[in-house]
Amino acid sequence: MSSISEDSHIGVVAWLKQKRRRYVKQTGKRFIRGLADFLAQQSLVGDKPVMDSRDFPFLEKFTQNWETIRDEIAEVLKHREAVPTFQEVSPDQKRIAKGNNWRTFILFGFGEKLPKNCAKTPVTTRLLEQVPNLQTAWFSILAPGYHIPAHRGVSKGILRAHLGLIVPKDAERCRLRVADQICVWREGEIFVFDDTYEHEVWNDTEDERVILLFDFDRPMRFWGRLVNSSFVKLLKLTAYYQEPKKNMQSFEDRFEAATRRADANLEKLSDEAQS
Repeated sequence: MSSISEDSHIGVVAWLKQKRRRYVKQTGKRFIRGLADFLAQQSLVGDKPVMDSRDFPFLEKFTQNWETIRDEIAEVLKHREAVPTFQEVSPDQKRIAKGNNWRTFILFGFGEKLPKNCAKTPVTTRLLEQVPNLQTAWFSILAPGYHIPAHRGVSKGILRAHLGLIVPKDAERCRLRVADQICVWREGEIFVFDDTYEHEVWNDTEDERVILLFDFDRPMRFWGRLVNSSFVKLLKLTAYYQEPKKNMQSFEDRFEAATRRADANLEKLSDEAQS
């Protein structure tokens, strides 16, 4: 009898938590829509779906070093199965990330560095550390034939850059729509967009697509910077941030352990071959 009562209590608690989370999410969305108008007015680089990359001089170093960045992620992808899927890191993204179709190797999350992952991509990390007010950075690995449904980002105070690294041969069929604009990835090329505009992705090819994705603060006037900074601090107190943060650390440890096992196995095979 007590067991049934206990189960009922756990069920009620879980239901209340889910209801509270849904309420917070809906309230947050309404607040974010109002905040977006203010931040757009504070922008020093306009308010367009796709930005002019020339407004961000620090991006040039990424295009100059793209081959080194590509080589670093190619080494990571030798352990592809240990790289987590997007929805494993951030359960809030399960609507747009299904199965093993979208993997993410995270270097920075909400301004915090993942040292073990970063150690595996030292050149990429050094370049990212030079980005003014970097928020997040990760390698986005998209499977052939996958479609990421239309969705929107959280804050207009943050802009997103995409650097093409491994792009399908038929590049035109692997594309990103931002509002009414189509962007096509090219190896070694970078573009910046505002992810609060509705956007979606198609990889209508038989090849994998790999890019470096990173977010940084939009250049704004004083009050815009102040409001956006306060908003991001509040965001870090929510489950939207806390859950992925915990998961990122867990997957970082798992990837480290997986690569160590693989290296140990290779060393063992090498020793056996020589004996």
